[in-house]
Amino acid sequence: MKISSNEIRVGMLIEHKDDLWQVLKTQHVKPGKGGAFAQIEMKSVSKNTKLNERFRSSDYVEKASLDEIKFNFLYEDETDYYFINQKSFEQINIKKNIVGEKGKMLTENLQVSINFYNDKPLAVELPNQVTCKILTTDVALKGQTVSSSYKPATLDNGINIQVPPFVESGDIIIVDTRNMEYIKKI
Repeated sequence: MKISSNEIRVGMLIEHKDDLWQVLKTQHVKPGKGGAFAQIEMKSVSKNTKLNERFRSSDYVEKASLDEIKFNFLYEDETDYYFINQKSFEQINIKKNIVGEKGKMLTENLQVSINFYNDKPLAVELPNQVTCKILTTDVALKGQTVSSSYKPATLDNGINIQVPPFVESGDIIIVDTRNMEYIKKI
């Protein structure tokens, strides 16, 4: 779908120079002389390179159309994560480097959204909140103010986060998967 360069927003995926690019920054500039333009910083999805491109306000770019399909997480091995589509029972595997650090948050039967571009998986979107168990945490120090004191904790999946002082080892908590922060204790 063609869109005007004025409609480009951060996070969008666009097709440019025979590649797929994710928009990192946009800046619209209207100089005193000449026409307005948009300065766009993009990152290649496949090559991991960055590009700064200048588009005139009259230019059009191709917005990439992604297919989002719900899958359930099955299991992992040394290199891949495996998912199943509950409607068609189609099973797919995705390399661990595509999923990244958030792969540690995957638990059996967790429903995720996988974005596809030309039948190739691009990204795995986890639910905004997942339940985790605290494996270990430090003892809260007396005399610390509650408002700003957080202590380090290790979750059962190996991720380290900051939790309030009243959270103890063995507690079940809810974690925000977008920024890996503590939300609440269950």
